[in-house]
Amino acid sequence: METFDYVIVGGGSAGCVVAARLSEDPGTRVLLLEAGPRDLHPAIHIPAAFPRLFKSGLDWDYHTEPQPALGGRSVYWPRGRVLGGSSALNAMMWVRGFRADYDAWAERAGPGWSYASLLPYFRRAEDTEGAAPDDPARGTGGPVAVSHLRDPNPLTRAWLKAAGEAGIGPLDAVDADEGVTETMATQRGGRRVSTADAYLHEARKRRNLVVRTRMRCTGIVFDGRRAVGVSYLRGRDPLTAAASREVVLSAGAIGSPQLLMCSGVGAALQLSTLGIPVVVDSPQVGQNLQDHLISGIAARAKRRVTLAGAQSLSSLARYLLRHRGMLTSTIAEAYGFVRSDPALPLPDLELLFLPVLFVDEGLKIPTEHGVTLAAVLLQPDSTGEVHLRSPDPSVPPAIDPWYLSDPDEHDAERLRVGIRWCRRILAQPSLANELGELFRPAGVDGEELVEVALRDLSQTLYHPVGTCRMGTDAASVVDPELRVRGVDGLRVVDASVMPRIIRGHTHAPTVAIAERAAELMRAGL
Repeated sequence: METFDYVIVGGGSAGCVVAARLSEDPGTRVLLLEAGPRDLHPAIHIPAAFPRLFKSGLDWDYHTEPQPALGGRSVYWPRGRVLGGSSALNAMMWVRGFRADYDAWAERAGPGWSYASLLPYFRRAEDTEGAAPDDPARGTGGPVAVSHLRDPNPLTRAWLKAAGEAGIGPLDAVDADEGVTETMATQRGGRRVSTADAYLHEARKRRNLVVRTRMRCTGIVFDGRRAVGVSYLRGRDPLTAAASREVVLSAGAIGSPQLLMCSGVGAALQLSTLGIPVVVDSPQVGQNLQDHLISGIAARAKRRVTLAGAQSLSSLARYLLRHRGMLTSTIAEAYGFVRSDPALPLPDLELLFLPVLFVDEGLKIPTEHGVTLAAVLLQPDSTGEVHLRSPDPSVPPAIDPWYLSDPDEHDAERLRVGIRWCRRILAQPSLANELGELFRPAGVDGEELVEVALRDLSQTLYHPVGTCRMGTDAASVVDPELRVRGVDGLRVVDASVMPRIIRGHTHAPTVAIAERAAELMRAGL
C-alpha cells in the first residue's frame, strides 16, 4: 500500500486545483484519483462541440427521479467523468454571481467566505482578457483564461439590442446586479480551458504529484474516526492508498455525498437499513440539493447564420486552421439578470441567449437554423436530496431535486415571469425581424405557451450544489474550513459545500473554493 500526504478523490473542477496547489510544495506527496480517462477527446477542446460529449464515456450520465412539477419527467444531468470533470464539458461561462451571494455564505459559514474574502482567490485564478494588472475586480496572470468570444454570432448582437429595446440595460461591471452582456468564457485562443488545462497539465510534471485516471474510488478507509486513506479499483483489482495528512473528496455534488454515505458518514437510520456500518450520524449528508432550473422558447431563424452551420466542413476547416468561427462558440453567447418583481432588492432570474435550437436537453443535434431564449431560476426555494439506492458505490444514487416543489409555488411563478421576458425580447424589432415561427413550444401562445414551456421544456443548467453544505452550526456536513464534522483527516472541496446556490454560474466559485481550501490545508488549518 502506497502512502501519500494527501489523497484527492476526483480530478474535476475542484480536484485539479487542489492537487496543483498542494503539490507546489515539493515536500508534499499528492495522489489524485480520477474515475474517468485523460482529457484527450477532441470534442473537449473544441468549445461548441461539448453537447457531443453528453452520454458519452466521459459523462456520468445521471438522471433525476421523476419530477411531479415537470409532468413526471426524469431530467438528464450530465456530469464530467474525465480529467477536468464538468469543466471539460460545460458551456465555459465564467459568471461569478453577486457580492450578496457570498456575503450570505459568510453569515452561514464564517467571514472567510464573504465576497471580500473570496475576491483574492477569484483574482488569483483568473487571467482576464483586457483587464489591467491592477484591476481591483478582475484577475490577470492566473491559470484560468477568461476571454471574450472570438466570433460572436450576429444574432447574439441582435438579442442584446432587443433586450435594450425591452428595457434591459447593459451589464457593465463584473459584480453588477442587473443588465445584459456578451459571455466571457474559459477559453484561450479559441480552445476550452478546463481546470485540467489550467492547473493540472503543468503540475503533472512534478515528481511529488501522482495522477491516476480510470480509478474508481469505492470508499474512505477509517481507523476509528480518522480517515487514513481510500479504497479504489484499477479495473477489477482492489487497491488502497494511505493518506498521512488528509483525504480530500472532490467528487462533486453527487459523488461526494455518495462516497461519504457508502463509507458510513450520513443519516444513521438510512445507513443501517442498507447494512452500512455507521462511522458518524450526519443526517445532512446528501440534503440541501439545489440546482438552477432553466426553461424557455426556441424560434426558427430567417438567415442561415446560426450554429446549425457549425457542423459544416467549412466551419471545421476554419476552426482547425485559425481557431475561429462557429466552433469557438460557448453556445450560450449572452446572458443577463432581471427581477421577477421590481420590488426585489436583487435579480432572481437570469436570461440566456443561444444562437442555436438547443432542445431535447441538448441531445438533439440541430439541423435547422434557429435560436433559443431561456430563463433561469437563480435561487430556488425548492431543495432536494441525493440518497443511496445501494451500499455499492458503483450503483448511481437517487437524485431528487424536487424542482418547483416549494409550497407557496413562488419558484414556478418566478420562472413563468422569466419565460414571459423571453417572449418580450423575442418580440422586439431587432430580433423579431430575424426570426420566423416558434419551434418549441409549437402551436401554442400566450399563457398556454408559458405553461407548456414550464412543464415540458424545463431542464437543468448543470449546476447542482449544496449536498455537503458548510456552516458554523453543528448540523452542517463540513465546518468553515471544509473539514467533515465528526471525523478527522477528511475534507470536502467542491460545489457540494455551497450552503446556498449563487445567482451566477457555479464553475467560478468552485475554483475559488478550491483555491481557498488548498491555502487552508497548506497552512495546516
